[in-house]
Amino acid sequence: MLISDKQKKILTLLADGQFHSGTELAQALGVSRSAIWKQVNALTVLGLQYSAVSGKGYRLDKPLEFLTVAKIDAYLDNQTKILISSLVIYDQIDSTNRYLVELAQQQAASGQVCFAEHQTAGKGRRGRQWVSPFGSNLYLSILWRFQQGYASTTGLSLAIGVAVIRVLHQYPIPDVGLKWPNDIYCKGKKLGGILIEIAGETEGPCAAVIGLGLNLFLPDAQAQSITQAWTDLSKVTGQTTIERNRLAGELLNQLLSVLAEFESIGINAYLDEWRRYDCLKDHPATLFIGEQPFVGVVRGINDNGLLLLEHSDGKLQAFASGEVSFNRTVQ
Repeated sequence: MLISDKQKKILTLLADGQFHSGTELAQALGVSRSAIWKQVNALTVLGLQYSAVSGKGYRLDKPLEFLTVAKIDAYLDNQTKILISSLVIYDQIDSTNRYLVELAQQQAASGQVCFAEHQTAGKGRRGRQWVSPFGSNLYLSILWRFQQGYASTTGLSLAIGVAVIRVLHQYPIPDVGLKWPNDIYCKGKKLGGILIEIAGETEGPCAAVIGLGLNLFLPDAQAQSITQAWTDLSKVTGQTTIERNRLAGELLNQLLSVLAEFESIGINAYLDEWRRYDCLKDHPATLFIGEQPFVGVVRGINDNGLLLLEHSDGKLQAFASGEVSFNRTVQ
C-alpha cells in the first residue's frame, strides 16, 4: 500500500501529537468525517498507533518528526556535503538498499544517499525483514564505489559499526557496543544493524551499498515478529523524543568520513576501536555457517576482522562470516 496524498496530509496534521477533531481534519482534506475515520484507521498499516476519543478527535500516540533534506543538511559538515552526490528521502519504499543496488547497476555515481520514512520490505541479514514502522526509526543506505575490488572492502562492516558507535557516544547511551560482524547492541539487546551488499569485479571497480537500520522508537505491536532481543534509543536513554534529522546528519558525517578513507587505510585503522566496543568477547556462543553449528567461546577478532572462536579442546578457529547465537546474555 502506497501512502496517499490524503494520508500524508493527515500525518502532517497529527504529527504534533495533539488531538485534532474529525471535523477539523475533514475540512482540511475536503472529505467527510467518515472518510477521515477510514484514512486514520489505515495508519496502523504503517506501524503507527493512535487514539480516538469522542469529543476530542484523533491523536498519534507519539509525535512525528519528518525527515527533510534541508534539516539533515543543517547538521552536515562541509566535507560530508562534498562527498554526497545525491540525498533523497522517500515516504515509503520497499528497501533503501534495493533502491541503491539498482542505481549502482545503472552506473550511478558514488555518494548516493537514500533515507525512508517507511520500508515495506526492509532487508536484514540472511533474508530477514527489517521491521520498519513509519517515521519512528532511521533507515538509510549509501552507495559507495571502490576501485580496487572486493579485497579493498574487507572489514568494511566493522568500520561502519565504529562510525555508528562514535555518533551514539554523543548521546547518553549506556553500554552500547558491537556484535560481530554487523550489529549494534545495547545492554545485551539489538539496537541496530548493518547490511552491506557488494557487486563488481574481484580485482577491479566494485560498488558497495551500505544499509543501516537504527531503532529510535519501536512500538511493541510492531516488534512482535522480531525473534531476538531488541531495544531502541527511547528505552535506553529515557527520552521519548529523539531528533531524527540531527541524528541522521551526524551519522552521515561519520559514515561518509569512514567510506572516503577506507580504501586507502583499510580495517587496520579501526581494529583497536572496534575491539573496545566488542560485546562478544569471552562469551560462550554458537556460530552457524548455514545450518552447521560451531560451539565455543568468542575470543575477539584477528587483524583481518575475522571472528576467533575457541573450541572446547582449546583450538582457536577464525571465521570470515556466520550468524552468532549467544548462550547467555551479552553485557
